[in-house]
Amino acid sequence: MTDLSTVLETTGALAGAGGLGYAKVYAPRVYWSLVGLPVTWGRFSFTYRSTMDVCGLTVQPSRLRAFLARNIAHTEVQPVPPKIRHVRGTSTGLRVTLRLPAGLEPADLVAASERLRHAWGVHSVTVTETKPGHVELRMTGYDVLRRVRMPRRARAEGLAVPVALREDGTAFVRDYRQIPMALTLGANNSGKSVYQRNLIKGLAKLPVALVGIDCKRGVEQSAYAPRLSALATTPDDSASLLDVLVGEMESRFDLLSLQGVSDMWDLPSGLRPVPVIVLVDEVAELFLISSKKDEDRRERIVTALIRLAQMARAVGIYLEVCGQRFGSELGRGATMLRAQLTGRVVHRVNDKQTAEMGLADVAPDAVLTASLIPAERPGTAVATDSTGGWTKIRTPHTTRAEAAAVCREFAHLVPDLPALAPYRPHVPASAPVSGPSLVKPFPVTD
Repeated sequence: MTDLSTVLETTGALAGAGGLGYAKVYAPRVYWSLVGLPVTWGRFSFTYRSTMDVCGLTVQPSRLRAFLARNIAHTEVQPVPPKIRHVRGTSTGLRVTLRLPAGLEPADLVAASERLRHAWGVHSVTVTETKPGHVELRMTGYDVLRRVRMPRRARAEGLAVPVALREDGTAFVRDYRQIPMALTLGANNSGKSVYQRNLIKGLAKLPVALVGIDCKRGVEQSAYAPRLSALATTPDDSASLLDVLVGEMESRFDLLSLQGVSDMWDLPSGLRPVPVIVLVDEVAELFLISSKKDEDRRERIVTALIRLAQMARAVGIYLEVCGQRFGSELGRGATMLRAQLTGRVVHRVNDKQTAEMGLADVAPDAVLTASLIPAERPGTAVATDSTGGWTKIRTPHTTRAEAAAVCREFAHLVPDLPALAPYRPHVPASAPVSGPSLVKPFPVTD
């Protein structure tokens, strides 16, 4: 009987260890919740003060505190670390809210984030300022970007769409009210098209007008035709469409002037025009010319894009520009347009110079990270945010058919914009589904 119980205990222990090993690889959330979170929480609690001290994140106490320590408590005066305000565990990591003492700033913790990551044995540590004097340490227990799983509460309001997962386990949200113009760069098979599909999939559900510019004869955006208010598939059509958008912008400015406001969102809801989001699939095709006669068309396109990027935010027209490379070699006006595109998302690129084009002017520290994105992780990118920082993100895989199905489902949300009516893409009627005949046959008699 003793031998049997020993065998059962040994078998149970081996099965439990094997289950934990399986969960660590194939169900990291389960493993983190059962093992990783308690271990990391305990390590953080026991080593917090010493870790902060050796990482240089402590300050000398105030004179009053030093006086009380020497004369009342009769203890040695210790350096003061940030005060822990709140600790909570999540399915992906640990969130710690800290109150910074006088003499420390969030940048000090950002500089030491790599040392904190190794000290507490977590995958990454991200520092976010929540309010003056308070920061949040977002510790991620495992690589959440290996298998992208969007948070269940990844919902946004207004003109905001969650499109990817950040490395701290939260959703990366594309908010057009905060960042109206954006540039997305990436080489072939880097996940740039998947990022755009997720964006279109989210925008299709909102009451906005979607305008597509796809000079590859529409091979990317033609599938989204049921939800598009306009689609240009050649450079000539793009020039005409952009001229119409500039005219729409000017008419909206006339409306703002007549109502005595400076922003479209200050208008009453009954007078407020519908937001327009322009999706440019490959911006280089709008700049390149094959002969001298194409220069006039190029100048029209570049001038219209720059005008829209500079002024259209106030009237609810937003640009989402994608490309493989966007530098001064495209010609006059390229760098001026790029400077107006505040948001930057850079996927895997072919050279460091392309990463510098997208990130050097807004987040120089992120250039090296963008240059080292591996090819076996498509969809991984470096994205800047509204706070001036940057983060690594990865887009969940979405097929073209899935995005097209959402566009067909929400085709009734296409707004009525007479100026864009001539450019509305043709949507073929659905083929009738074959089924049993409803005609009753009659026998043929002589």
